[in-house]
Amino acid sequence: MKIENTRLDELLLITPDIFEDKRGYFYESFNKRKFEEISKSKFDIIQDNQSYSEHGTLRGIHFQTQPYAQAKLVRVISGQVYDLAVDLRKESKNYCKWAGVYLSAEKHNQLFIPEGFGHAFMVTSSHAIVSYKVNNDYSPEHERCIRYDDPKLNIKWPLDNFLLSPKDKQGEYIQEDSSYF
Repeated sequence: MKIENTRLDELLLITPDIFEDKRGYFYESFNKRKFEEISKSKFDIIQDNQSYSEHGTLRGIHFQTQPYAQAKLVRVISGQVYDLAVDLRKESKNYCKWAGVYLSAEKHNQLFIPEGFGHAFMVTSSHAIVSYKVNNDYSPEHERCIRYDDPKLNIKWPLDNFLLSPKDKQGEYIQEDSSYF
């Protein structure tokens, strides 16, 4: 397992060791002990989610506030997405900075998103099936959504035309006095 920092230190890109032969392949998609040794991050999975999305779908920027903040481990089972995380921790040196990476079923790579980050992805293939493991329960009362086009973030999405849910269309803009974490 190879774990790399993105341009935001705690946001980690994980590439598994893949064992292939003429029959197919095998890889360990998650090993708690190895992950925590290499990343120095604790991650106790309590829920595993999966979504299917068509080309151009943009989901996010989603997060939950305390005490239901969630860390996520995201991977693509089918297709490709542009996966993105925004640091929303007011005291962080990276507050309101974002980083994006392409995740694909072909590469088997994953993104670890710590608590205190917003998460979004855009489907760049014909469709995508995305799996994300989380370390805390879903709580509708603590769920928040930041606008995908917030000028404070100035995100460069890979597609110009995309599909949004009504909830994501109504996301909030980050305010100067915002303190999510």
